[in-house]
Amino acid sequence: MTKRIDAPVSLFILASLAGCQTTSEPEAADTIIAGGQVFDGSGVAGRNADIAIRDGMILYIGPDASSRYSAKNTVNANGLIVAPGFIDPHTHAGSDLASDTAKRRANLPFAFQGVTTVVIGNDGGGKPEIAALAQAARADGIGTNAAYLVGFGSVREAVLAKENRAPSQAELAKMKSITRTAMCEGAWGFSAGLYYVPQSYSQTDEVVALAKIAGEAGGYFDTHMRDESTYNVTVTGAVAETLEIGRRANLPVHIAHIKALGPAVWGHSARMIAMIEEAQAAGQRVTADQYPWEASGTRISSALVPRKALEGGLPALRVRLGDPAQLAVIRTGIATAIERRGGADRLLITGQLSGSDAPVGKTLAQLAELRELSPADAAIEVLRKGDARLASFNMSAEDIAAFASQEWVVTGSDGSNGHPRKYGSFPKAYRDLVQGEAQMSLARFIRRSSGKTADIIGIDRRGYLKVDYHADVVIFDPSAFAPNADYSAPRKLSSGVAHLYVNGVPVITGGSYTGALPGEPLLKDTQC
Repeated sequence: MTKRIDAPVSLFILASLAGCQTTSEPEAADTIIAGGQVFDGSGVAGRNADIAIRDGMILYIGPDASSRYSAKNTVNANGLIVAPGFIDPHTHAGSDLASDTAKRRANLPFAFQGVTTVVIGNDGGGKPEIAALAQAARADGIGTNAAYLVGFGSVREAVLAKENRAPSQAELAKMKSITRTAMCEGAWGFSAGLYYVPQSYSQTDEVVALAKIAGEAGGYFDTHMRDESTYNVTVTGAVAETLEIGRRANLPVHIAHIKALGPAVWGHSARMIAMIEEAQAAGQRVTADQYPWEASGTRISSALVPRKALEGGLPALRVRLGDPAQLAVIRTGIATAIERRGGADRLLITGQLSGSDAPVGKTLAQLAELRELSPADAAIEVLRKGDARLASFNMSAEDIAAFASQEWVVTGSDGSNGHPRKYGSFPKAYRDLVQGEAQMSLARFIRRSSGKTADIIGIDRRGYLKVDYHADVVIFDPSAFAPNADYSAPRKLSSGVAHLYVNGVPVITGGSYTGALPGEPLLKDTQC
């Protein structure tokens, strides 16, 4: 016997069944990245997943994004690595980002390495007018994001010019005020280049006084140390000073381009690492960045000329070179510096500056032979007319490997003109560390190039692939990711980045620049 069902009840059941069979419309997205191996920047192993992006943010990470979202664009990432856009903690990209030329502002040397955020203002050169820099970046457009540091050198020169003396109390108060204003305008930290004039004229107490201001605003201390060799306090003495500044100023310390420069200090990486880890064990936050090249990039004036001779800049140096007594002292200092860096055959001229006629591609030894001069006198002749960029081959592979293996060391470029590190540091680090003898896991390499760096700086919702994080994403071919720049041709873009998204906007598509300028000035949210 069949049970009778009243019509109203029957209709309700049928309607309910029909509702269960109805599928909702897919949610809208701007882009789906499908089929890639996703590394989230935390150091965990990659997984196969899709990513959906909308309005510059990551909307979804997981399987079958296309069944959940309807996207305007879909990227096939099969066989490719999908990672957080790399963050470079030490660059000299400020002049490019402030250029009148859109292509320079695109920051392509870094973008083609997978970098989506650069830190500028390093080595103490950061301009304190942070708000104005950010406003110009927004108005003109930049290709990558930019985070700003206020520089000790800029602050000191604003008050003391290039004078070799300590500030008065009133002058120090003015320097503190400039630093405080910059931090309140959004600087992430206070940078120093204590090796460089006029910062080299400072004593530790002066640096501590200004670093404290940054620490009070929640910033960090980024430093090119006073010595990376045996120029003054020695590299281990410089590490000790750096740690002292961090302790006394009560802020995190980040050592720029950590290295042991020159044969006299080769092997000192072990002592430097031990000093840093002892400080970490005592509660200090200490980190460093490193570029994967055996040659540093510098200038003849910076690398070879005694600090006292540079007081007043290159014009004042040239006056001193006209005085036979001072010339003799400067010549001796230059000769000593050449030997400290391993000899004139280890100093390669990579660029002309300030009217120089120095032959690019020649070593200082070759220049000396060509002009029938001693290496020191050949350097002096260059300085009489201008200056020149140098690649200084002065690091040992063993020290480079020792620093690279530390968990507190991240990838950086120190990217500047005349050196391949500006165009190729991240892919070279990948080749050396992941595919080379180091056998570093890809997950760890990506972490040291993204999430770990974001943590050091303090940047929020970047450096990781997570839902509700900014969509800064690099998609690269692990077999093709490689540098093309070298010391003889330092301005060649790297290969292997198939796609790059900055704030959800494609900057590189199919290996080519799109013309977009979606970068943002990143400002620290400091309550002042």
